[in-house]
Amino acid sequence: MPTTIAAPKKKAARAAQEDFLPLEGTDHIEFYVGNAKQAAHFYQSALGFQPVAYSGPETGVRDRASYVVRQNKITFVLTTPIRAKHPIADHILKHGDGVKAIALKVKDATSAWKETTKRGGKSYMEPKTLTDKQGKIVLSGIHTYGEVAHVFVERDDYTGPFMPGFVKWDPSFRAPETGLQHVDHCVGNVGWNQMNPWVKFYEDVMGFRNILTFDDKDISTEYSALMSKVMSNGNGFVKFPINEPAEGKKKSQVEEYLEFYDGEGVQHIAMATNNIIETVTALQQRGLEFLRVPSTYYDTLLDRVGHIDEELNALKRIGILVDRDDEGYLLQIFTKPVEDRPTLFFEIIQRKGAKSFGKGNFKALFEAIEREQAARGNL
Repeated sequence: MPTTIAAPKKKAARAAQEDFLPLEGTDHIEFYVGNAKQAAHFYQSALGFQPVAYSGPETGVRDRASYVVRQNKITFVLTTPIRAKHPIADHILKHGDGVKAIALKVKDATSAWKETTKRGGKSYMEPKTLTDKQGKIVLSGIHTYGEVAHVFVERDDYTGPFMPGFVKWDPSFRAPETGLQHVDHCVGNVGWNQMNPWVKFYEDVMGFRNILTFDDKDISTEYSALMSKVMSNGNGFVKFPINEPAEGKKKSQVEEYLEFYDGEGVQHIAMATNNIIETVTALQQRGLEFLRVPSTYYDTLLDRVGHIDEELNALKRIGILVDRDDEGYLLQIFTKPVEDRPTLFFEIIQRKGAKSFGKGNFKALFEAIEREQAARGNL
């Protein structure tokens, strides 16, 4: 996470030399889904993503179809198998729709693969070059928790809509955008006592550092608890909080996820906006459902966080949470799961200086999640 104090030039240069895996941000996130055509329509109509590219039988890819949608700097790839006997079909049968790959943009995908695998990363994809008339892209990758992979994407020499093997997808239907800007962070849920081993993986294999830690006292309710550590790369462009269950009277949200996803995986993706009231209003009008905290949360909100620019009644009407740290404040809200399995969901976040993750909202938020769990019979 970037510091607010300018580092001396020598120190900055040394840090750049020590960063063996310089990342330029999230390139794209690939989901394995049961019906990519319908999933693409959902992300367009409900979230305001725009159609970008397509790959499938018509483009020479015989075993899958992929639709690429984008909004500003957020790119999602929705991939489905064409036939039943296929590893992607196996993934969907086990997990339901979910995130398969978090792709990270790099200058040199070959170097990224060499540096991470020599430090203990398990290879997911050896470096390979894809070419067409619009240039070349180099891909490589490593495995991480569960069946999630990190794919390294080198694309400075490519001018096409997405990458070789894809064609421009230009349907007549285009929904208005909703103001989503970039991926703020991606949260992974791992099994009992697996948080620290994966923290060590990100430290040793990818050169990340632990910037925040939340224990079961920070993240707990009367019934359940979890623990979390936030990992960040050197420049702060990529942040991965990692959650594990903690002992509680009843089943925690992480336990519910692990049970229904049938393993470890990406719990939620946080997407940033420059105006959370406008963005969430648009999303709600399109049918996206959000968790709600009791209205009493807002009775003492200004006492807790101090002055904010937004009108309190607007936040209360929509259900937006607010928290403050030493550097500013943030506004956030969480969707209900976007699958029938209670697994993947999204966070909408607007940062006004704050670098943290809403610790002051944890209790209210997780009580709201527990009410949803109880309604599903899973608490």
